[in-house]
Amino acid sequence: MSTGSESDTTDGVLAEQLLRLTRRLHRIQKRHMEPLGITPAQGRLLRLVAHHGGDRPPRMADLAARLEVVPRAVTTLVDGLEAADCVRRAPDPANRRVIRIELTETGRATLRRLRNARTDAAEEILAPLTAEQREVLGGLLNALADVPAERPC
Repeated sequence: MSTGSESDTTDGVLAEQLLRLTRRLHRIQKRHMEPLGITPAQGRLLRLVAHHGGDRPPRMADLAARLEVVPRAVTTLVDGLEAADCVRRAPDPANRRVIRIELTETGRATLRRLRNARTDAAEEILAPLTAEQREVLGGLLNALADVPAERPC
């Protein structure tokens, strides 16, 4: 039978291991993404634009809300992606003051290369695991990811 302090110690060790793994994954993904000239934040924005629901491309404000950043941060990301011809700004036909962000063909091609880079990074991380271990890990990660986030008071 374990005591509360043993559980706290185990949870602390697990938390540290998860943080170390997350940092390692970010470093490896960044290394795989560098040749594409895209930062991880730009990659996330590209994925959001590509998978935005609705009949029209997202507004800058939509992207800021989804990324949980201030609108100015989205402007900087869009500027970089627009310079790389991955996205374009387009005025909303219903309200010309509203700017929508559209994915370009170059952006679609970049997304495909980003997916490959992310897969390569995941394969690098998972290389030491057997197929059975990967399946178990996938189940554990799903169990953790499916837990609803606590809302702040």
